[in-house]
Amino acid sequence: MSAIQPTWTTERIELLKIHFAAGLTCREIAERIGVSRNAVIGKISRLNLMRDKAGPARKERSGEPRKRAASRLRRQILRAISVEETRAEEEPIANGHRCSLFELSKQTCRWPLSTPGAADFCFCGNPPLEGLPYCPRHSRLAYRISVR
Repeated sequence: MSAIQPTWTTERIELLKIHFAAGLTCREIAERIGVSRNAVIGKISRLNLMRDKAGPARKERSGEPRKRAASRLRRQILRAISVEETRAEEEPIANGHRCSLFELSKQTCRWPLSTPGAADFCFCGNPPLEGLPYCPRHSRLAYRISVR
């Protein structure tokens, strides 16, 4: 009959403290000690171990791909909205195409009208700008340019 060995022996706890102080990640500690990452996280929490804010520097992810994707989307939105800039600002939004939630598609503006749950709640339903979920007028409301 084999006895079940405890997960946290005194040797493992000492190794955990040493690796934690060295700045290893929970995954790295788990691999070296031979337990799961979640077990390491739980034990660190129970031992009230904390890293100081000025601790070992971590590798930060490069934000370049995200910035490029965001700027590409921003250019697309600005291009689509600038085409519609020739229309008068005070021109009311024509809502002759109102539709329900079940009628929404990629060919309908998804701007909600009224309050959800109200009897007159519906969506705009006008044709949207290409690649965007809203019609030109609602796109202008949704994608405002912020000046920093």
